[in-house]
Amino acid sequence: MGNELVVDEKNQVEAIKESIYDVRGQKVMLDFELAELYEVEVGQLKRQVRRNIDRFPKDFMFELTKDEYSSLRCQNGIIKTGRGQHSKYLPFAFTEEGVAMLSGILRSKTAIQVNINIMRAFVAIRHAVAALQLADLRYEQLSHKVDQLNNYIEEILHDQNDVNQMQEQTNNEIAIQIEAINDALDQLRATQSQPRIPIGYKK
Repeated sequence: MGNELVVDEKNQVEAIKESIYDVRGQKVMLDFELAELYEVEVGQLKRQVRRNIDRFPKDFMFELTKDEYSSLRCQNGIIKTGRGQHSKYLPFAFTEEGVAMLSGILRSKTAIQVNINIMRAFVAIRHAVAALQLADLRYEQLSHKVDQLNNYIEEILHDQNDVNQMQEQTNNEIAIQIEAINDALDQLRATQSQPRIPIGYKK
């Protein structure tokens, strides 16, 4: 029984993660999906929120615009499942803090247990985002190291080209000097091969 409960909780946490959306740079859940989890009517949830509106500042809860709701329905497939499809009013979006505040005004056992799993889902998403950011950071660091290595190799090749050019120039100078020496030796041999007239000798 205990294991079945743990499995059910894990399944619910995974399902809740699919109902957490990015809106205005924040992770939020929508009122009709929360009402389904709490097993209450959407209207009842909204009435409870309005009666306790002081508990829900803008960073806890806000109403979606038509464009925001249309974008969510298209991007996340909400319309395909029918969730919120026939609502006459734009849904409320609750941040993690706003969802936590709901547990104070919806005091059923179901709401309490659901809120625990919702908090776990938010934490799991934060961990996933943090892991992704860490992976991105490591990728950037690795890319930077690769760029540094490429630059280092290019510098070595450039220096090697300079060395080769200097070596080629030196070799040319040495070859010119050897050629000059050989010319001088040839001239010297040519001079030595001519017959010498002995001093004081008359033909």
